[in-house]
Amino acid sequence: MTQSISRPASSPTNLDYSIEQAVIERYEAGAQAPQPSLCCPTDYEGNYLAILPQEIIEKDYGCGDPTRFVNVGETVVDLGSGAGKNCYILAQKVGAEGRVIGVDFNDEMLTLARKYVDPMALKLGYSNTQFVKGKIQDLGLSLDLVAAWLREHPVSDLEGVAAYEAECDRLRREIPLVESDSVDVVISNCVLNLVRPEDKQQLFGEIFRVLKRGGRAVISDIVCDETPTAEILNDPELWSGCIAGAFREDEFLAMFEQAGFYGVEILVQQSEPWQTIDGIEFRSVTVRAFKGKEGACLDCKQAVVYKGPWKSVQDDDGHTLYRGQRMAVCAKTFDIYTSPRGPYSPDVIGLEPYDPVPPDSAPEFNCAINAIRAPREMKGADYTVTSTAEPTSCCEPQSSCC
Repeated sequence: MTQSISRPASSPTNLDYSIEQAVIERYEAGAQAPQPSLCCPTDYEGNYLAILPQEIIEKDYGCGDPTRFVNVGETVVDLGSGAGKNCYILAQKVGAEGRVIGVDFNDEMLTLARKYVDPMALKLGYSNTQFVKGKIQDLGLSLDLVAAWLREHPVSDLEGVAAYEAECDRLRREIPLVESDSVDVVISNCVLNLVRPEDKQQLFGEIFRVLKRGGRAVISDIVCDETPTAEILNDPELWSGCIAGAFREDEFLAMFEQAGFYGVEILVQQSEPWQTIDGIEFRSVTVRAFKGKEGACLDCKQAVVYKGPWKSVQDDDGHTLYRGQRMAVCAKTFDIYTSPRGPYSPDVIGLEPYDPVPPDSAPEFNCAINAIRAPREMKGADYTVTSTAEPTSCCEPQSSCC
């Protein structure tokens, strides 16, 4: 249901409030008692909520269901895991061979989520879920370890500050909260908008860092159709309520591109706005994006054919595919396009050369040229095979090929 809110143009602004403190206080309250205003109505897949404690269902807040895009056996990080609803859904989906890590900054929410780790493990028959304290824009730093260090080394002067900063750097390097290249999927449900604007670029960089090559981010969040007004941006209530920090819809997708992701795709978009404030519409979207286009471009004489229906399409790196044409691609791009777990394979046909070219002997490939791969280049200059069908092999009455 759309909520429309309007305020006088002369509404006073408050430049002195702390975004972070406003968010902490709002979600501390949400851990104590349900806060319906923090929820965007969401239908969750299947019956995964059936075994969850009612307290978690009532006190966990979101705007989508990124859990439906996670598979058995995967390692998943949930950013801003809150009361743990999404994590406990994921615990069922990934199974005993999978792993779920919930990351949150709010002590009240962490206490609530951790309360049910053992009871849920008993219900499931296995334990695969943990909740850790950290900022989602700094997934290298365990705040539980930082707190333990501070208890032993109270900071009272500049030397203490320097020692504290050095210890944080050491922890990120030697005992990271989430290791680099270690996660199959990063999900988040209506939390990225709560991060301060100056930290959002770092946030997307951290999501990219922890994902394995071929891994993906599946993020449900609130976006807006226009840039929020100054009045909205300076309202602490709207910050903690997932409004003021909402990404403009086009900029949200661009953030994934800038971080190095490919195959950025809107999976779900709310048709009607969740809220409208000062004429600006706020709605939920779920976006998926993949990691893994880094590396050298090598020419292994491969090609892909785009099936259609568009006359041509262009990917995040400027490769243009023309419908029905054998487009030359490097080995890396070929693997990305044809991977059954990636975003492109349903729309392309992958073509290998008759004589495979080993990557260790392949020359560099210029991905900027958007060239058509000649069939003779793939078959070989000396390919002179003549092959005809047997006269009765194709069009006999019982045949299915005619």
